[in-house]
Amino acid sequence: MQLHVRRLPPDATVTVDAPARLHLGFLDPNASLGRAFGSVGLVIDGSGTRIEARLAERDSISDSISGAITEAERERIALCLERLHAAYDPAPVAIEVTHTPRAHSGLGSGTQLSLAVGMAFVRLLGHVATTAELACLLGRGARSGIGVLGFDSGGLLVDGGPAGDLRQGVPPLLARQPFPENWRVLLVSDTAREGLHGAQERRGLAALAPFPQRLAAHLCHLVLMKILPGAAERNIVPFAQGLTEMQQTIGEYFAPVQGGVFTSPGVERALRAVAAQRTAGIGQSSWGPTGFAILGSARDAEGALATAREATRGLPHIECAVVSGRNRGATVRSDEARQHRRIGAA
Repeated sequence: MQLHVRRLPPDATVTVDAPARLHLGFLDPNASLGRAFGSVGLVIDGSGTRIEARLAERDSISDSISGAITEAERERIALCLERLHAAYDPAPVAIEVTHTPRAHSGLGSGTQLSLAVGMAFVRLLGHVATTAELACLLGRGARSGIGVLGFDSGGLLVDGGPAGDLRQGVPPLLARQPFPENWRVLLVSDTAREGLHGAQERRGLAALAPFPQRLAAHLCHLVLMKILPGAAERNIVPFAQGLTEMQQTIGEYFAPVQGGVFTSPGVERALRAVAAQRTAGIGQSSWGPTGFAILGSARDAEGALATAREATRGLPHIECAVVSGRNRGATVRSDEARQHRRIGAA
């Protein structure tokens, strides 16, 4: 979505709330028909990123970044600002991070943080930029478009994967279904682990055997004939069956480099216990360690939460929470106008 506004007054503050996402699986990691990956994902409430941007008093980028962030996240923001200054405007901008999920936990925090910084920058200084343009400039969304597309629209999403060169842009949106409002998502995360990222992720992908075309066809069939129809008809049974089978298939493929179908044995224990008692679509988001169970009601989700906690009693590094799906994208607001501008809508 394109954001085109006037430059804000010197004392204005822009706040961006960017939602987290679950990456529910790739469709064809081997590009057996010419397009690599292809992704299914879900935007969720909770575990999002919030930043505030204002004009800075100093030109030093390092002095203009503050808040609840790690040193790696500080460096990410500094790199984003360098690219934004070079592309749009040299005016110094201060960024304060008030919340962001733990990095490399499977919630898309890197993309959220980068896009939030980019959108706040152009909104504050009155420039024109689409989310996809910002993503390309900031190096996000090349392999999977779920985080970038979800930033705009929310919902249950399918992207078409990149056509060849990963530098060509954000993969196209192929399908979007509103996530049923009464469904819930149980998140189970292992705070003692991180998912693969950076050079380790690239080495892991390079070490994998070719993904069989018959399995890619099977995953596409599950998405088209079970997962999407289940969401469209608000029928949790085919949705859960299709999603669990898809996750098991793709998890077995990635098992040699992530240590199993799930990165975390504790997360797997919790989710297998939930699936044994209830209709639930279970799996792991991206490289983990966050796993999920999608259930058909708030009541089922509360029961699943109790089951997961009981299954991981004595494991303090396993955290569980229930969240909702989110059928809208990020929000951007300025205190100067005292108004919300919503990016996307259900």
